[in-house]
Amino acid sequence: MVEPIQGEAGVIIPDDGYLKKVRELCTKYNVLWIADEVQTGLGRTGKLLAVQHEGVKPDILILGKALSGGVLPVSAVLANNDVMGVITPGTHGSTYGGNPLACAVATEAIKVLLEEKLPENAERLCKVFREELEKIPKSKVVAIRGRGLMFAIDVHASIGAYDVCLRLKEAGLLAKPTHGQTIRLAPPLVITEKQIREGAAIIQKVFQKY
Repeated sequence: MVEPIQGEAGVIIPDDGYLKKVRELCTKYNVLWIADEVQTGLGRTGKLLAVQHEGVKPDILILGKALSGGVLPVSAVLANNDVMGVITPGTHGSTYGGNPLACAVATEAIKVLLEEKLPENAERLCKVFREELEKIPKSKVVAIRGRGLMFAIDVHASIGAYDVCLRLKEAGLLAKPTHGQTIRLAPPLVITEKQIREGAAIIQKVFQKY
């Protein structure tokens, strides 16, 4: 099981070619590759699915979060016929599995995602956001990384991510501290360039206080 980009670990992006090697190894040794795209899937990284950045296909793919459009809890497990065929009728189920309303919501969420070209918006604004974040003085950050609209800022130990996030909240921007020194940023996929520049300006202003 592999996250194409590790989310909770602090937006850890693997080296180019890593996922291709995962695919090659799993195929060679007949191992099922499960891609956990609960956080990275559905446009977050600038592609509909993060695995598409390397043009590979996992055997099983897991989706959630954005699949609901923020309306109802819903997740999905995707696989080809060979994998799904192992589960015979009656051998797997859950009380709310296949909930009609949740499935209808997921269908509409995907439709909006595609019609409004939200993955493309994430890809376009990635460069803008990165350029703005890189204006933060190097003396205050260790690293900035991201793909699409999934970013992280590593700060020096003397600053601390939690304190920065509290100040960001006071300034009107929500971010998540992770592992002490990492700030996670995940702007909504519908965000505009004007809004992303405004958000970056808030971040820059907060860092000026350190």
